[in-house]
Amino acid sequence: MHVRKAKIEDLSNIMSIYRIAQDFMIESGNPNQWGHSYPKKELIEEDIKNEVCYVVCDGDFPHGVFALFKREEPTYSYIENGEWLNDDEYVTVHRIASDGQKKGIFSCAISYCKDISNNIRIDTHENNLIMQKLIEKSGFQRCGIIFVADGSPRIAYQWINDDDSTP
Repeated sequence: MHVRKAKIEDLSNIMSIYRIAQDFMIESGNPNQWGHSYPKKELIEEDIKNEVCYVVCDGDFPHGVFALFKREEPTYSYIENGEWLNDDEYVTVHRIASDGQKKGIFSCAISYCKDISNNIRIDTHENNLIMQKLIEKSGFQRCGIIFVADGSPRIAYQWINDDDSTP
């Protein structure tokens, strides 16, 4: 599997991946993080246009999707019950999802991110136990609680690589 930037031609497959992920989250005890309303098609179109939407592919077919931002995340400026590991520049992973057809989607996406940044932040809902385990298994440290735009809390994580050989 490999990661590439999403193209507008991927949109229908991406939205199918998100629908499968929404259903899975609801069925696994996390009905409130996304429900069936997030992310909206217009947001994904904007992500593709801004070249922040990536797909995890087997061949050229997407089985996973995520957004990768190489800028400061506004909702990360305030953190409760902890603190960030550092204040250095970082990338943020958002909206990661899989269609459930291939194993290793999360690992492939995070490996891609680790190859381009020594400092990564990610967050997830307190009811998203599966994502919490994946994040922690990938070496992220739990840093505290942040609040997304609608005011709801998320568990915030950070991974840093102190090895100077990584870009």
